[in-house]
Amino acid sequence: MDLQESYTLNNGIEIPKLGFGTWMIDNQAVVQAVKTALAIGYRHIDTAQAYENEEGVGTAIRESAVDRKDIFVTSKIAAEWKSYQEAAKSIDDSLNRLGLDTIDLMIIHAPQPWAEFREANYDAENIQVWRALEDAYNAGKVRAIGLSNFKQQDVENILQHAAIKPAVNQILAHISNTPIELIDYCKQNDILVEAYSPVGHGELLKNAKLNEMAEKYQVSVPQLAIRYCLELGLLPLPKSANKDHIQNNADLNFEISQADMNELKAMKPIDDYGESSHFPVYNKK
Repeated sequence: MDLQESYTLNNGIEIPKLGFGTWMIDNQAVVQAVKTALAIGYRHIDTAQAYENEEGVGTAIRESAVDRKDIFVTSKIAAEWKSYQEAAKSIDDSLNRLGLDTIDLMIIHAPQPWAEFREANYDAENIQVWRALEDAYNAGKVRAIGLSNFKQQDVENILQHAAIKPAVNQILAHISNTPIELIDYCKQNDILVEAYSPVGHGELLKNAKLNEMAEKYQVSVPQLAIRYCLELGLLPLPKSANKDHIQNNADLNFEISQADMNELKAMKPIDDYGESSHFPVYNKK
């Protein structure tokens, strides 16, 4: 796979097919990690207000040899900001921290604040946040707007009230945890699905069957897992601060057979995400 390959969003904007995730890479370490990714050829960098590393991401972009116009930058409105005013201010704050004139894609990080993830209804508040995103889009502050961690009913709520359709829904999706119905629903509505944690937060590395299949293709388990997402038409967002892993995650010049894809799609869900199980997105809510 060529790192320059892209999908076209529903507003005509092109987005590189492979993103570089920066979750849990701190503000200092992220500078070198993003510089390394850009040097290797990544052109799509994903950050968020909640990661507290937007400043470092912006520094890396400015200090990189790559032209800003060739880099696609995503950030996310923190899940806790659920009013128009909070969301609008947070977009300006992200622009300031990143040191950029525009953010290529700005998305709502979750339909509920993390403390109430999947437990409360914030439909009305999410419409307010969406209005702030639409206004930022119309003002040229952001080039595309979208969602993250939104289930079908959450997406439907936005679609019923939106003047601008969401361009993406960024969700947890990996081998053994592929929400096919949600993915199909998004595709039917021309919403690109981005897959974060494509390696199951590292848990897939422990799977003997995956190790065996990866060996057959002469690739690593992460490469197999990332390629799986691409084969499904998703946009994977692998993350690492390790140069060799960053490079390995981008070496995807192979295809998975249909028989193996069927086997991967049918794989039993992960029951335990280990140390990561305390994060809301992994704890089966």
